[in-house]
Amino acid sequence: MAPTIPTLFLLFLSSKFPYSTAQTWIQSGYWFSGSGFPVSDINSALFTHLICAFAGLNNSTYQLSISSSDAQSFSNFTSTVKQKNPTVTTLLAIGGGSVKFSTFSSMVSQSEFRKSFIDSSIETARSYGFNGLDFWWVSVNTSSEMTNMATLFDEWRLAIELESRNSSGSPLILTMAVRYSPLLDNASFPIESVQKNLNWVHVTASDYYLPTWWNYTAAFAALYAPESDMSTDYGINTWINSGLPANKLVLGLPFYGYAWTLVNPDDNSVGAPAKGAAITDEGDMSYKEIKGYIQRHGAVTEYDATYVMNYCVVGSSWIAYDDVDVVKIKVAYAKKMNLLGYFVWQVPNDDDWVLSQAG
Repeated sequence: MAPTIPTLFLLFLSSKFPYSTAQTWIQSGYWFSGSGFPVSDINSALFTHLICAFAGLNNSTYQLSISSSDAQSFSNFTSTVKQKNPTVTTLLAIGGGSVKFSTFSSMVSQSEFRKSFIDSSIETARSYGFNGLDFWWVSVNTSSEMTNMATLFDEWRLAIELESRNSSGSPLILTMAVRYSPLLDNASFPIESVQKNLNWVHVTASDYYLPTWWNYTAAFAALYAPESDMSTDYGINTWINSGLPANKLVLGLPFYGYAWTLVNPDDNSVGAPAKGAAITDEGDMSYKEIKGYIQRHGAVTEYDATYVMNYCVVGSSWIAYDDVDVVKIKVAYAKKMNLLGYFVWQVPNDDDWVLSQAG
């Protein structure tokens, strides 16, 4: 049967105008299954969106996989968080560290692989009760992968719209986690496809510097950095100047920090010589752990207005993190820049919900 006139008109409109949907201010948070934090303990009333992480990907069928240990918490995720907030929207994150780079690269490279992935993702989201999907492949970095990923987004959006029409349900939300800046050494991010097909992107505005990489202390999530491009402000402006509207950007807030080992405890400002991680193997600490460490050691905390960050010193350990006031400044920045909202990684890292309430 030939398409009706209204159908043809809708197809015309969808080809001419980017996919978009009206959104209110987003306050989003990730919950990672490996955190050991019960879903039932999430204060979902503080969020508009909650993201369950992560679903894996089979490296031969390219279908989503959820481990047996995660199956129950994933299937109950939406109903559980809605008990405290009936209006909260939930998404299922795909990838993270659970999927190898080569698996994603192979999946996007062929039409049949992409179809298997797309069909499986939609089926999984529906069967587990999620309202959307969040694609987490922040390591994509070659021109061919960017091209293939753009094709994936085109096909994914069409499949989501078709499934919605056939089921009479609301279309699944489709988002992606991206690096702080779209500028890569060897490739250009597919801005046009992102704008057309994704509801928004989660900008991971952190990990600019790590104690295992750099031999000096640094602002790992600097809002500003006058002397370099390693800052959130630089990244956000680059996304916008590259063509992605500000209302497609959701700003990342790290609910964690990093500890460096100082070479000289008396030389302890930002940029002081360091010799690797402190306290943990990678130097990473949740906000809750940092606050407990500060309290136990009676540490004096400092605020650096240049980078908009907090740090404290305990002996030879130097810890960078974002406290309540920094979170407030970053949320105000997101609003000033007309961004769509913010997300936090991750909600279990908070200390009695003080950071979540600061947003």
